[in-house]
This record gives sequence, C-alpha cells and structure tokens, in this order.
Amino acid sequence: MQKNILILFIFSSVFGFSQKKLAKLLKKHNSENIPYIYVEELQLNPTNIIFLDAREENEYAVSHLKDAILVGYNFFNIDSTRQKITNKDSKIVVYCSLGIRSENIALKLKKAGYTNVFNLFGGIFEWKNNGNPIYNSKGFETNKIHAFSKEWGKWLKQGEKVYD
Repeated sequence: MQKNILILFIFSSVFGFSQKKLAKLLKKHNSENIPYIYVEELQLNPTNIIFLDAREENEYAVSHLKDAILVGYNFFNIDSTRQKITNKDSKIVVYCSLGIRSENIALKLKKAGYTNVFNLFGGIFEWKNNGNPIYNSKGFETNKIHAFSKEWGKWLKQGEKVYD
C-alpha cells in the first residue's frame, strides 16, 4: 500500500513539474487571450465538443483526435470553417501539437464571432501523454503521432514519434 502511494506521489510530482515547464513555454509563445482547456477537464465531460485540428494535413494524416475536423494552420479558411460549424455558440476546442498554432486559429474564430472557443493546453501531445486514443487517416487507433520538430517532439512522452 505504501509503495503504491509512493509511486503515485512520484508520478504526480513529475507530471506536475512537466506541466509547469509546458505552461512556461506556452506563456512565452501565446498571448493567452484564448482560455485553455485541460485534457483532464475534457475527460470529465467529453460530450458536445467540436475538436478542430490546427495542424497541417500531413500531421493530421498520421493521427488526430476522434472526429476532429482538420482546419489547418497555413491554409486555414474562416469561410470554410463557417460552413462546417454554423452554430457560433458551439463548444469548440482547437488543438495542434502543443497549443501554439491552435491559439492563433482560436483567435481567428473568436474574431469571426464564435463565443465558446478553447485552446487545448499541451495539444495532441498532452492528449496522448494522458493515455487518450488517437486515430490515423483510416479511422483506426494508432500509437503514431507527428511530432512536428525535434524541439517540440521532446514534449511527447507517450506514443511513437513520426517526423516527415
């Protein structure tokens, strides 16, 4: 019993430390004008959420969250997004690898009048690090995940990193 408590304490400490380091990185790159939503929050209440993937097509093809809509980053088009999401009060969670590109897309959605937009803290990396499933372009669960770059890839602790 004591051994299990010790293991839980060590895991929690390491996870908490890692999350603080990630928060520092995101603070450096993001304006924080879009509220973060955490993986743990989504696990508690996973219904009625529209996930938007703000990565590029090659990243999305390797893996993505179930039923996520690819909106991209470089080719993001607000008019195309408006056609896919007509209710501007829908709960929208935008994600990318870590949560940097997704903030920029989320800001564009807010500017276009969407009212319930969140940035996934830690992106798809945190999603996978927390043991959640990801899916390939054929709809099958996979362990592969596009790691974007060697620099960002260090934040991915679970899964098989793929680089182009």
